[in-house]
Amino acid sequence: MAPEEFRAAGHQLIDWISDYRKTLDQLPVRAQVQPGEVARGLSTSPPEKPEPLSLVMSDLERIVVPGITQVQHPMHYGWFPSNASLASVLGDIASSGLGTLGISWESCPALTEVEEVVCDWLRQLTGLSDQWEGTIHDTASTACLTALILAREKASDYAEMKSGLQGVPNPLIIYTTEHAHSSINKAALLAGYGKENIRLIDVDSTTYGMSPDALRQAIEEDRKAGRTPTAIIASVGSTGVTAIDPVQPLGLIAREYDIWLHVDAAMAGSAMLLEECRFMWEGVELSDSVSWNPHKWMGTILDCSLFYVKNPQHLIRVMSTNPSYLRSGVDGDVTQYRDWGIPLGRRFRALKLWFHLRLDGVESIRQRLRRDLENAGWLAEQVAKTKNWKVVAPVTLQTVCIRHEPDGLNGEELDKHTLNWVNRINQSGEAFMSPSILDGLWMVRVSVGVESTQREHLEKLWGLIQSTVSEFE
Repeated sequence: MAPEEFRAAGHQLIDWISDYRKTLDQLPVRAQVQPGEVARGLSTSPPEKPEPLSLVMSDLERIVVPGITQVQHPMHYGWFPSNASLASVLGDIASSGLGTLGISWESCPALTEVEEVVCDWLRQLTGLSDQWEGTIHDTASTACLTALILAREKASDYAEMKSGLQGVPNPLIIYTTEHAHSSINKAALLAGYGKENIRLIDVDSTTYGMSPDALRQAIEEDRKAGRTPTAIIASVGSTGVTAIDPVQPLGLIAREYDIWLHVDAAMAGSAMLLEECRFMWEGVELSDSVSWNPHKWMGTILDCSLFYVKNPQHLIRVMSTNPSYLRSGVDGDVTQYRDWGIPLGRRFRALKLWFHLRLDGVESIRQRLRRDLENAGWLAEQVAKTKNWKVVAPVTLQTVCIRHEPDGLNGEELDKHTLNWVNRINQSGEAFMSPSILDGLWMVRVSVGVESTQREHLEKLWGLIQSTVSEFE
């Protein structure tokens, strides 16, 4: 495709995306396809000759769009906000169009230095001290894996450069809770700790935050047994109920025992743009690494996860391979992001943040976050004051966990009732929510935070929930 052909095609695609976003609320929220249906709509063999854009766009609308669960829809309340602000979409297009090669500073100085600047912007905007330096990963899963590798090498005196974990005499132990994201368990396995060396620490029965006393007890037991306490993962905004682990006391324990503390604020990190929310990670300066995802609630399009450390030299020592073909005369004077994570090559992800922050402005993002917090509070009030309805977890941020509890229903029958009404709504395409288990029973998470979701949409959801539940009574 020549540049002029690209120009014409690009105009058509941008027009289509604009129309798609304008009419998004008319589509079903959940994908209305059966397994294999999308694949059956596509050709079984690749095209040998160019096809017209009109045919590709037709198939995009006819085959692809019906197979999308519309997470930008104002009635989407599932999982977590996965906003893709159009300002950041422009940055993503610019990144793709530039076609940069991010394997070293020399291969694209702008990629490195724009990333340094926007990471520092977000450091300032979330109230972190200037001790922190950041980079952009694809997701918090990768950031967590990196943090656990750093913790492993710190505790093992850089065993990777000797015989690896096979030569470590004592098991290395990780501490987290059952409410932490599943990626933490996966990262621990990939980093070689082993499932038997993951400790799920008890939580407060009301807040669902990690218990410092239980953590200390577990650490002492492992030390007495000859094991090596290595890493604590503190969740600030857990996936299920947005629980807040008490970072300050956990940080003091980490300092006392010289244990790596990683703060996983994947979704809730966006709230730290609001000064009134920063109490939620009070003590974060006691941690060794922090990660959070602008590609969630804040709204920078996937994939864009921030990872901050206080000691970049430790990170570089663990991650650097420095092959001869990438060495240059400026190596000691510049940041080489290939040494800050797992991949060698990287996209120009920083442009998504740069466009988003510059075109939308931080104040408009803050206003939207505050709107979502108010809307979540409103919904929680409606649920709490309605007979047989219960808010089953503290509303710390924008996620409201609810359950309808009719008189006489409990246990398996109550679970069946919960799944019946939420699945009925999800299958209808009118709204989407994600059920989850809390304290052994199913409940329904209403995650408020899509960019286009207004109070009227919450009112519509609450009416839909009540009318659907009445069908099962």
